[in-house]
Amino acid sequence: MTISIVIADDHPLTRSGLAEWIKRNKNFSLTAEVDDGDTAWQVIQAERPDIALLDIQMPRESGISVAQKIKDNGLATRPIMLTSFNAQPYVMASLRAGAMGFVLKTTAIRELEIAIRQVMSGGFYLDSRVAGILTDKGTMPESLSAREHEVLLATSRGFSIKEIASMLCITERTVQAHLTSVYSKFGCRGKSEALLVALKYGVITLEELLKETSLDEDSKTC
Repeated sequence: MTISIVIADDHPLTRSGLAEWIKRNKNFSLTAEVDDGDTAWQVIQAERPDIALLDIQMPRESGISVAQKIKDNGLATRPIMLTSFNAQPYVMASLRAGAMGFVLKTTAIRELEIAIRQVMSGGFYLDSRVAGILTDKGTMPESLSAREHEVLLATSRGFSIKEIASMLCITERTVQAHLTSVYSKFGCRGKSEALLVALKYGVITLEELLKETSLDEDSKTC
């Protein structure tokens, strides 16, 4: 499957470099490259690309605002923030807005490809260098059971409810019940917010989240 990508970045060198890389990758296709958030949102609405690589600070509209619009309008496009900023407010605001990836511009291009593929699978990708800023713990939420932790981690990695049910040898209804319990304990409404809470309080670590996994027979618990 070819992954369609829109680039939104007001730095010409960054934008053109990414565009050339995407064009050379046979598994990717470039939907558009734009230099402001408003145009990015217009393109996303019209073209519905698979991935939106969004700079945080752009003219007319920020990347975080664009990600929020994607989320609010229920579009399938998956936002990845590609930025020079790794301060806690940017990371937290990006994840709350629905971003499924946060990659620093100083990362190796290979890591960006990994991020795109992980996000396309339904998982999240956070640059390992943001780990240290997700430690402002505050008041710990209600603890999760071992099975709730397994289910939350699996869904955060991109596994579907059906895949999780098969992997853990439980019903799909039970998987959904565990997720509902997690959301209730964390006081959140969905996977993105639950992962944010889990990372903030150390319920899930970045090492766990980014660990390569597969759904082979050895991963089954029954």
